[in-house]
Amino acid sequence: MKTIDKYILLTMSLGVVPNIISAQGEKENSLPNVIYIMADDLGIGDLGCYGQRIIQTPGIDNLAATGMRFAQHYTGCTVSAPSRCCLMTGKHTGHSFIRGNKGVKASDGYSYDYPLADDEITVAEILKKRNYATACIGKWGLGGPKSEGYPTKQGFDYFFGYLGQGNAHRYYPAFLFENEKKIMLNGEKYSHDLIIEKALSFIEKKSDKPFFLYLAPTLPHPDLVVPSGELGEYDGMFDEKPYLGKDYTPQSKPRATYAAMVSRLDRDVQRVVDLVEKKGLSNNTIIIFTSDNGVHKEGGHDPEVFDSNSAFRGYKRDLYEGGIRTPFIIRWPAKVKKGSVSYHISAFWDFLPTMCDLIGEQVPVTVDGISFLPELTGQGELLKHDYLYWEFHEQGGKQAILLNDNWKLIKLQVNNPQKTKLELYNLNSDPSEQMNVSKQYPEKVRILNDLLQKAHKTSVIFPFAHEKKE
Repeated sequence: MKTIDKYILLTMSLGVVPNIISAQGEKENSLPNVIYIMADDLGIGDLGCYGQRIIQTPGIDNLAATGMRFAQHYTGCTVSAPSRCCLMTGKHTGHSFIRGNKGVKASDGYSYDYPLADDEITVAEILKKRNYATACIGKWGLGGPKSEGYPTKQGFDYFFGYLGQGNAHRYYPAFLFENEKKIMLNGEKYSHDLIIEKALSFIEKKSDKPFFLYLAPTLPHPDLVVPSGELGEYDGMFDEKPYLGKDYTPQSKPRATYAAMVSRLDRDVQRVVDLVEKKGLSNNTIIIFTSDNGVHKEGGHDPEVFDSNSAFRGYKRDLYEGGIRTPFIIRWPAKVKKGSVSYHISAFWDFLPTMCDLIGEQVPVTVDGISFLPELTGQGELLKHDYLYWEFHEQGGKQAILLNDNWKLIKLQVNNPQKTKLELYNLNSDPSEQMNVSKQYPEKVRILNDLLQKAHKTSVIFPFAHEKKE
């Protein structure tokens, strides 16, 4: 059974002593609450505060107006499971345990996601060292029932929602899980509404302990579905192209439905903020909003109608900016300047070290992330990454690396050396990645490609083709 003691022994063996004495010297109730809200497949351009003109998102826009909006924040990966693993463990996909969506059949006959290993240290486990109450509500995607990756085995006191991603495609599911119990719903309840009610209940019951709520709703991932009669202002607004159904449920009004899903998500983010304010917790509560990867174009959604990826190229499953650059907003009235914009380059794997910095705990030595707490508070030295790295194991294999000066290399068809292609972009002059300048800067390509190879450590579970053992 995994314990944080393993982490302490590891750091002490390397001559690093965790900041336990100073941490214990503070009162626990002075530590801020943390609510991390992660949407599913929401594009960076789907929010008004990032340029959206059709879909109404007043709640999230207000979150940005009363907090800090990041202009260049990145997801862990371009699909769900590895992205969430990067968030939880503070590692990029060249080092993370989970690097792709990989199904594993459980004893109940359903497929769930490959489980996060027992010895991985999660941000929830670190926060529990300071007596945080922890909850994961929504979509987990890092291990099924009775697996070592189960959320209550990974630092969360409470779990409600979807364990696996396949089931999470259905908004009227047969079942959800609450802690270790399967809750039968028989396709009669709209799951998002249940998820939000559980989240509000968790906040409402908040005791004297600080709390960490990881709220991961599935909107607006397909299926494209809202409860009957709840398209609202979007009903009749669009020239619709009905989706007849292949991988997802048929939808006669996909454009109106997508917009309604985003606005429903926005409404419920505002409900979370309102409850925090009602309980007098606002100043001492950090609320973060983001999305797990770039916008999808599945189930009938046409992202071009809404400019869902803003000015960026690519979508979910791409390592172009549209697949990995994500909305990222932080509201913390006690510390963060209202209406501020950050141009600090950061990524999901920075969240864990930021939380360590916040509560005075040592960062595990295996972590790739860097704390962005100084960016929020204006105090202390803000460090920069030398580079950010991603890999993706579908569509022939992809890798990408971004330097802190915004030079970016993308490697395509990693699994097929005869077709491997290297693309070089300068995001300072070409944020939309329209001009591949690899031929003009061969030395830059060589340097970034060498660095890209060093950033990747072979995974037995998620190998590229040339790494597979015969």
